[in-house]
Amino acid sequence: MPSSEILHEAQKLHLISDRLDTLADEHPVVFDALATISGNVRHTATLLEVLVVTKLGPLPEPGPANT
Repeated sequence: MPSSEILHEAQKLHLISDRLDTLADEHPVVFDALATISGNVRHTATLLEVLVVTKLGPLPEPGPANT
């Protein structure tokens, strides 16, 4: 199902954003830049989730087949 594939990519983007936040905390010299990039990635992931809901229907129920 296309919505599941898109949501999987959105989930990966959320994880990338989390890792960038961690790196930002570890490297104060580039904190602002990494925090900005992390926020942009997180917003993109959220927009993908909204796209799925508005254009492809409701989110699939979590379960063994969707993990």
